[in-house]
Amino acid sequence: MPIQNNEHIVKSYDEELVRLTGEIQRMGDLALKELEASIDAVVERDSDMATQIVESDKEIDQLEEIISQDVLRLLALRQPMARDLREVMAALRISSDIERIGDYAANVAKRALALNRVELVRPVFSLPRLGKLAAEIISEVLIAYRDRDADRALLAWARDEELDGLYTGMFRELLTYMMEDPRNITACTHLLFMAKNIERIGDHATNIAENIYFIVHGVQIPQDRRKGDKTASVVANVASKTE
Repeated sequence: MPIQNNEHIVKSYDEELVRLTGEIQRMGDLALKELEASIDAVVERDSDMATQIVESDKEIDQLEEIISQDVLRLLALRQPMARDLREVMAALRISSDIERIGDYAANVAKRALALNRVELVRPVFSLPRLGKLAAEIISEVLIAYRDRDADRALLAWARDEELDGLYTGMFRELLTYMMEDPRNITACTHLLFMAKNIERIGDHATNIAENIYFIVHGVQIPQDRRKGDKTASVVANVASKTE
């Protein structure tokens, strides 16, 4: 193959990878904004905002479909090897995780619509702290993906334990409120589901971090993910106190 044609193919392939990265960045930015807006909708009891968030999730789904098609085309036409193959396959996995993040953010907005129909309870003000930390982790992994920065991805990955700890604390607070006054049960149940959705968002963000690490190093992160979710023990403690 003439050198000029080969250079053209390499340049074209690089441009496709750059475009694929840009699509994932756009998708991630949309999911991040969706999460932040869903928390605002809860705190401000803004049903119109919550409805808009639910509707906007369709755009994230459409972007995932576009990325899936781009990945299939790259695999069929370019037949990438080694790191290039890792780049392409990771793009598919990362877009799937971002799509799930968008779904969980939309679920928070759906719960906001239901929560707005009942009396406000104080634990609602614990939700922004949880959401803020999840948003920070998402932001970090998106930057790490853009820069192919495995060290930054690893730092974000480690923060999932902190998010789990906050989730456990909110879980304990909500259980306490429900036990103190049964009238709080409906509102607190909605908040429990919201908090769990945000905790799951953190799990998907750490999946993205793991894929970034794999792109750069070609191996998985050489340690197990530490989990700070202690909700099972919280339930056990509450049950033992009520016996």
